[in-house]
Amino acid sequence: MQRLYDFLRRHPTWVDGFWAVFLFGITVVSGVVQQEVEGRAGNPVAAVLVALLLSLVIALRRRVPERMLLLAIGIGVAQLALDVETMAADFALLVITYTVAATGARWASRLALGVGLCAAPLAQLRWPENESSALGTVAIMIFTTVPFALAWVLGDSIRTRRAYFAELEERASRLEKEREAQAKVAVAAERARIARELHDVVAHNVSVMVVQADGAAYVLDAAPDQAKQALETISSTGRQALAEMRRLLGVLRTGEHQESGEYVPQPDVEQIDDLVQQCRTSGLPVDFKVEGTPRPLPSGVELTAYRIVQEALTNTRKHGGPNAGASVRLVYFDDGLGLLVEDDGKGAPHELYEDGGVDGRGHGLIGMRERVGMVGGTLDAGPRPGGGFRISALLPLKPAH
Repeated sequence: MQRLYDFLRRHPTWVDGFWAVFLFGITVVSGVVQQEVEGRAGNPVAAVLVALLLSLVIALRRRVPERMLLLAIGIGVAQLALDVETMAADFALLVITYTVAATGARWASRLALGVGLCAAPLAQLRWPENESSALGTVAIMIFTTVPFALAWVLGDSIRTRRAYFAELEERASRLEKEREAQAKVAVAAERARIARELHDVVAHNVSVMVVQADGAAYVLDAAPDQAKQALETISSTGRQALAEMRRLLGVLRTGEHQESGEYVPQPDVEQIDDLVQQCRTSGLPVDFKVEGTPRPLPSGVELTAYRIVQEALTNTRKHGGPNAGASVRLVYFDDGLGLLVEDDGKGAPHELYEDGGVDGRGHGLIGMRERVGMVGGTLDAGPRPGGGFRISALLPLKPAH
């Protein structure tokens, strides 16, 4: 049945053609029967021609509704002039009135209403009932005019309904485009923020290298061991700075500059404990555990880990409810760092995590994904089965190429 319904919707002209043939057949059969029973001596050729043209109006009503309305009006005038009494095919006048009111131009809709209201009275005046009084004639005019008014009202309401749904679809499409545009802006803004932070990381590493180089030069003759240690520090810090510089080059910059000329190091994994303590002080119970052997990590990885924990705990504090609690797990693997942040609160809608951010500056999961992507890691975030929200990330020590 569904396939049949879809086929009929794709071929409306075929459906109208079928009903046109059916209406023409009913008109011919009923006309022949009526002529034999009542013995009327009308013009059969004119009656058949009128029925045929009215059936054509049914067949093409959805393809050219305005033209079919004009054709129907012409047929009606000819029917009055040729004294072709009302027949079953005149039902096409009701159908075209509805069609034009639903899909036709406004002028055609108004014309169809006016003609429809005049059609029944004109027909009653042209072919009056022999045994009907004046009051009965008026009642018949009103009774036969009502279907035309109802057909027009039904068609106009369908037009209004379609226009309403079209407006809703357009509004939904526009909102979707605006949401995509906002997401792109959010991604660009978050990348700019990450770029500035990585820029500070690189600048800090370079500053460390300069200090170590000056110290090595100062103790080179007096303390060769200290100079060697300083050179090793310069070497490792330089490699780390180069790695961060590669990430920095892949991030979009907005052209904004820091107002201060002094570069400071960005937060790292060790400061997550301070972040947890701040959350506990503010009233959010947080269970914090570190698994594995802690060791120095690339600055970009440590910064990303800190921001993810900060973002997750901020969202828990905002949306988890008064009795929410959270847990933070840091797992040191041989080739990376694992993060798991969970809460047992009521949980915020997924859209809030997409649009929200740390202190209004980030962009929720958008920012998290951008940060994790910059270091070549993976992120998984979503509601927990028993309630609350879970965010897990795996940050590799070496970015994927």
